[in-house]
Amino acid sequence: MDKIGVIGLGYVGLPLAVEFGKKYEVVGFDINTERIKELKQGIDRTLETTEKELKEATKLHFTNQIDDLKSVNIFIVTVPTPIDQYKRPDLRPLVSASRTVGKVLKKGDIVIYESTVYPGCTEEDCVPVLEENSGLKFNVDFFCGYSPERINPGDKEHTLTKIKKVVAGSTPEIAQRVNALYSSIITAGTHLAPSLKVAEAAKVIENSQRDLNIAFVNELALIFDRMGIDTSEVLEAAGTKWNFLKFRPGLVGGHCIGVDPYYLTHKAESLGYLPQVILAGRRINDDMGLFIANKVIKLMIQKGTNIKEARILVLGITFKENCPDIRNSKVIDVVKELRDFGANVAVYDPWADSTEVLHEYGVSLLEEIASNYDAVVLAVSHDQFKNLNIKHLVHEKGVIYDVKAFLEKGIIDGRL
Repeated sequence: MDKIGVIGLGYVGLPLAVEFGKKYEVVGFDINTERIKELKQGIDRTLETTEKELKEATKLHFTNQIDDLKSVNIFIVTVPTPIDQYKRPDLRPLVSASRTVGKVLKKGDIVIYESTVYPGCTEEDCVPVLEENSGLKFNVDFFCGYSPERINPGDKEHTLTKIKKVVAGSTPEIAQRVNALYSSIITAGTHLAPSLKVAEAAKVIENSQRDLNIAFVNELALIFDRMGIDTSEVLEAAGTKWNFLKFRPGLVGGHCIGVDPYYLTHKAESLGYLPQVILAGRRINDDMGLFIANKVIKLMIQKGTNIKEARILVLGITFKENCPDIRNSKVIDVVKELRDFGANVAVYDPWADSTEVLHEYGVSLLEEIASNYDAVVLAVSHDQFKNLNIKHLVHEKGVIYDVKAFLEKGIIDGRL
């Protein structure tokens, strides 16, 4: 029986480790000692798994000790693959994880990557690190697989086992082994890709396609704003056609959609091709925070509000609704731009961890909401905000701006 090691216990790794831990011996490894301590106590701060689910994974053992991985024969790497300040792929977590695996790698072992990368990354960037640290030879002594994660944070309907899994292996035989492994837990089935590169490419274009579709409606929002047309009403009308794609404008953040296209464009540029459409979509989406902040300021000025020292409340800091995930949240762009205008900006989010937000973005979250604000910006459509009497949070000349088209149109001054 295979023994599995899951390297990285975040939004992707933990649900995977828990599911495998119901059938296989699993070592869940993470360098974050606090995370390991919490998981051993049945606490998952990402809220992707419950205490009950953690207990059901009776064969799962959590550790931050590399020696505990020595008995493992299948390693699954699920670490983040972010971008740096220059929008370039940051492979340091991936390389570090590969170095860790390489130190305990044995003959016959398989290393499967789930982290989102550009086509060729597994063989060109990860395999050399594995070889260097293990002294073993790729596809002779050890093998690799790739099965891109499709976790949707906060989604309790499309969970791990209910999402079809793309799988691939570095040899035909290994591909079959990887396919059999995932097939044993994924009830939605698997798709066996012909190569690692095909599987890597499939993952990176999934989110690039979504990014471009959102960029299109974001550009429509910019155009319709100049025309004085409500974008939501236009999309509602157009959506009556059976084949109209119902994307909505908004802030495009998170660990995937706002990041993955840069992995693809980076690889394309290294091959001498300058992507046009993908980067154009990225530019539009990356600038939406500035547009929203400027729109709010214009609405405030129109109502005679003095912007300097104005009190503005931003509702929501996570990258999506009903989820504690703050990775690459674009709400911070709105906050920073409003502060650059001289406004006093407060942020309230019942889902986000205040310590994490302060560390990541330098923003102290409100513990409770005050009133008499000059403006309120609904940035994230958490369910808790449905019951907020937002109209009573602002004074009579206050501005309410709805980024998510979440509130009743009659109470707002503008929406995206």
